[in-house]
Amino acid sequence: MSHSVPADKLPRRRPIRKLIYAAIFLLIAVHLLYGMLAYRHLSLRHLIAVGCLIFFLMLVLYGIVAYVLLPKFWRHYYKHQPQLAGTPKITRTGDGIPGDPLNIGIVGSESEVIQAMLNAGWRPADQASVATVIAIAKSLVFHHPDPTAPVSNLYVENRKQDLAFERPDGASVKRRHHVRFWRSEGHEINGRTFWIGAATFDKSLRLSGYTGQVLHRIDADVDAERDKVLDDLDGAGELSSTFQTPGIGLTWNGRNGEGDWYYTDGQISVGVLRKNLVALPLANDERKDES
Repeated sequence: MSHSVPADKLPRRRPIRKLIYAAIFLLIAVHLLYGMLAYRHLSLRHLIAVGCLIFFLMLVLYGIVAYVLLPKFWRHYYKHQPQLAGTPKITRTGDGIPGDPLNIGIVGSESEVIQAMLNAGWRPADQASVATVIAIAKSLVFHHPDPTAPVSNLYVENRKQDLAFERPDGASVKRRHHVRFWRSEGHEINGRTFWIGAATFDKSLRLSGYTGQVLHRIDADVDAERDKVLDDLDGAGELSSTFQTPGIGLTWNGRNGEGDWYYTDGQISVGVLRKNLVALPLANDERKDES
């Protein structure tokens, strides 16, 4: 079920991204002006060398600010602001920042979950590596999907996701459906494993509103993605039943660990898988060949 929110009710985005853009343009402008005044006596080759050095230093500065300083700031901020720390109904980033809401559940063994998702047209996400980074770059440059691109790690009770699946939407890795699952330790339904999950739709790439890191931007309607996962499983004949249980609660102005706004009815929709699925998950290369 989708929701609509009046435009004047949408929460304002944090200004960090705009500040980063402004700082970059300001540094470039200052360098050009300084170069015109101070480097007039240098040859073109020396000017290019100086420009490359400054550009490299700017990249190093960006990396320190976006991937070290700002994550530490937000971890400190949430630690000392417990009312903003969220609830057990949401995920957390590696820096302790509240992430995507937990909005979906699956009942079944690990092999049943993997096979059911494969049968529904979803593919397991690869682990991050040099090869996957190159594959993502090719996807962006040549505009073709990457159906097994890695997903970032999110945490529930200090554990990163046990399983992650995705389904491309469009001509590159910018747009994709994806869901993460965690085995719910100590919780079973009728003797079967319960998996808690977070389903969201990546609609574009952008700089994080909190840290400035290059990340995906999620669609605000996280309920629509939750429903798609279960609809795909049901359409493939993999579900025996579904039910809902209370989650984070009705939320109109939530923000995840990347600063993206989302809204939800606050329910966790749970799908119970058919028993005795034959689990024969495909290897990564075979999945890519079929896509």
